[in-house]
Amino acid sequence: MKNIILVGMPSAGKSTIGIILAKVLGYQFLDSDLLIQEQEKELLKDIIDKRGIDGFLAIENQINSEIDAVNTVIATGGSVIYGKEAMEHLRENGIIVYIKLSLQTITERLGNMKQRGVVLRTGQDLKMLYDERCPLYEKYAHITVSGEQLNTEELMEKIIEEIDLYKEE
Repeated sequence: MKNIILVGMPSAGKSTIGIILAKVLGYQFLDSDLLIQEQEKELLKDIIDKRGIDGFLAIENQINSEIDAVNTVIATGGSVIYGKEAMEHLRENGIIVYIKLSLQTITERLGNMKQRGVVLRTGQDLKMLYDERCPLYEKYAHITVSGEQLNTEELMEKIIEEIDLYKEE
């Protein structure tokens, strides 16, 4: 069975859902942000501070394009969709599930973007980032699942349902 790759905005619930999804499916779980921190021996926000956004995105692209996993739920960082090589690699090796949420929900959940290591360019606000990323998530996703008004359990069940439908096509 292929991997399941979760993409979406920061605070969409990729890591939280990913862990539960992996347990339910009997898969491994991998958080690509943690892989980055492990390789670089620094927090995401510190990598961004020291190397700049482009430096961070290059590291993220490299690490995600080298993930070698099977039967694994992979939670990616929100900015993974800027890495063409990473997205092509992930798309070839799994089913990409975009967890879609409204800008309002993301804003309510996000909290301190700097602490979270959110990749924001100078002069860019959350709405601009949202408008820039959403079309990219949709472009690469095999499946788009709306997480609006759903608790963790409901979202997980919806993702499993959509994956099962996708596999039948």
